[in-house]
Amino acid sequence: MNSVAIKLMLTFAILFSISNNTSAQNNKDLALEAKISSIIKKMTLKEKIGMLHGNALFSSGGVKRLGIPELTSDDGPLGVREEIKRFDWASANWTTDSATFLPNGSAIAATWNPEMAHKYGIVLGEEANARKKDVMLAPAFNICRMPLCGRTYEYYSEDPFLNAQLAIQAVKGIQSQHVAACIKHFAANNQEVNRNTINAIVDERALREIYFPAFKAAVQQGNAYVVMSAYNKLNGYWCSENNFLLNEVLKKEWGFKGVVMSDWGGTHHTVEAANAGLDIEMGSSGPYNKWFFADTLFTAVKAGKVSEKTIDDKVRRILWVMYHTSMSANHPAGSIATPDHFRDAYDIASESIVLLKNNAHLLPLNNLKIKSIAVIGDNAIRTFASGGYGAGVKAKFEVTALEGIKSRFGKTAEIKFAQGYNANYLASNTDEQNGDYNKPNQQLIDEAVALAKTTNIAIVCIGSNREYESEGHDRKNLELPFGEQALVDAVTAANPNTIIVVMAGAPYDLDKIEKKNHTIVWSWFNGSEAGNALADVLDGVVNPSGRLPFTFPTSLHDSPAFYLDTYPGKNLTTNYKEGILVGYRWYDTKKIKPLYCFGYGLSYTRFAYSKLTINRKEYRAGDKINVNINIKNTGNIAGKEVVQFYVSKINSKVLRPVKELKAFKKVLIEPGQSVNVSLKIDVSNLAYFDDAANKWIIEHGRYKLFAASSSKDIRQMVSFRVEN
Repeated sequence: MNSVAIKLMLTFAILFSISNNTSAQNNKDLALEAKISSIIKKMTLKEKIGMLHGNALFSSGGVKRLGIPELTSDDGPLGVREEIKRFDWASANWTTDSATFLPNGSAIAATWNPEMAHKYGIVLGEEANARKKDVMLAPAFNICRMPLCGRTYEYYSEDPFLNAQLAIQAVKGIQSQHVAACIKHFAANNQEVNRNTINAIVDERALREIYFPAFKAAVQQGNAYVVMSAYNKLNGYWCSENNFLLNEVLKKEWGFKGVVMSDWGGTHHTVEAANAGLDIEMGSSGPYNKWFFADTLFTAVKAGKVSEKTIDDKVRRILWVMYHTSMSANHPAGSIATPDHFRDAYDIASESIVLLKNNAHLLPLNNLKIKSIAVIGDNAIRTFASGGYGAGVKAKFEVTALEGIKSRFGKTAEIKFAQGYNANYLASNTDEQNGDYNKPNQQLIDEAVALAKTTNIAIVCIGSNREYESEGHDRKNLELPFGEQALVDAVTAANPNTIIVVMAGAPYDLDKIEKKNHTIVWSWFNGSEAGNALADVLDGVVNPSGRLPFTFPTSLHDSPAFYLDTYPGKNLTTNYKEGILVGYRWYDTKKIKPLYCFGYGLSYTRFAYSKLTINRKEYRAGDKINVNINIKNTGNIAGKEVVQFYVSKINSKVLRPVKELKAFKKVLIEPGQSVNVSLKIDVSNLAYFDDAANKWIIEHGRYKLFAASSSKDIRQMVSFRVEN
């Protein structure tokens, strides 16, 4: 038999196998649909409606008569929250609900590594199972439209492609454990000020190109089981009763099979929400039978305002989710706060840390020469698993920066601590109660300076915390809080070997620090192993490979929402006038220089880019662009590089950003070695959305493809054309 015949036989065998697998899956799907239909036929209207609203803070009703359990859910993005009482927010005082605190959303995004998002998802799923939770209210990945949003720390990035790749893997990780991922908040939930009432006016092109892609990918590629509607209005309609959003786009266009759940207290009407696609009402106030989807919905169905067919569709979706979670076969038992989970949290944290500046080459620290270290700043001893409003975690443990530094350097160096500043701010306080929280504490600064003068190295840990960055409010400005700038200035003057470590989840004004300090490290609210991960980066056990997931503006006015005066909005309306020009798209197109650009981050080694090639010079719709580039580690230690590919349309007929991220890959390269990075970019992903024609258009003509180390650091470029 010749080689051609063998190849044909192998091809037929593969196709036959795929066909058989597809057929088997189709049979399973049909059997499940039949089973669900038979259950629905046995249910009364009262029983059906009882499944469509909460019956406790974190569960919705089942039907005991038919063996249908409650659907249980829990926060959240940072890990499975502590158990609370069934009907109020007070702790249930369990002794078995300590969990793994996972790095925050922008930390996961800073890894630029979908594998880390998948690890995060698996840990979250396993710990949810150990706590018998069916739905995890995560991941959250609203676009970081402006830097002050109180939940930026919880979200991913400013870029829809990066968000999408991470969201897909986080969802797959969670749901691999037969736990539903609840992706949130759909859609355009980009500020906390007036979040319950604000009307976001967003053109459809911006929705399609910026705010929808990660949700679409999480649904179509991640197969997310649950979607949470956002609090805000979108183009005049509450997101929980937005027919375009929930019915037309999510369920019909994207083929979403699962459940749309309201955010807690995010339901406003009965008939409108029921007909527009909301499936479960959660978190409303008052007696459960008085909720919008309770007795009032029953009456609306009897009056013909909502069809029983619509109710059946909602119940069908809930049962479909249950048969993939709590009622699934071979349901995993789960585990919580295990050594493996802590290792995964460490891996994510260690890949997220961003080296912003290392001009004095002070890092990595040579611990054989360092005999004394001053660790300064409240953030060195603060934990971040909880605080402020929103989901927290009762962490089994959380290694602080001071503890990590002592563990790593304490055997060879004397480690001393000074607080440096008071973090005197509570999210629950009014502005008047918080007072002048930004006023420096001169006594603490003097103590820190005195200590810094006596040591070889000073490590100043500043930034924010979970009270200052919190759900329910936005920051007022980009300034570092708590008088931290005064502390940095004083310690830097006292000790020339000062390292600045910033712990925060969103951009801050580091302009003065960038100009006057030679060594800057950015960490995050980085989970149970945060302190160990930071210490290992400082020591060089870990070569930093984090890259910024959003732009740091030099001035708040440079940010598009502020430049265009659209935040926080007027008359409870905010107009997204910047359209598709969000994040680096705005700064590049408007030629505004940021403090730190999207994708930026340094390493302890260097990487050289060469031989960027593509498989053709001309493409058509349906083609794939095969991209190859050689990356060499020219330094003397191993390191991970994030290779970023941006595409630009030359002489576009419509407004387009200067360039857009279309692919990326993180690669480990040994010193002196080279690797070939190979990726595919679908030509269809170069399209823009035409509002008038209501369709995606692949513009013909010339394009440029850039291989880059950040959005500003272009290393190689090739041109190609797209033709009819």
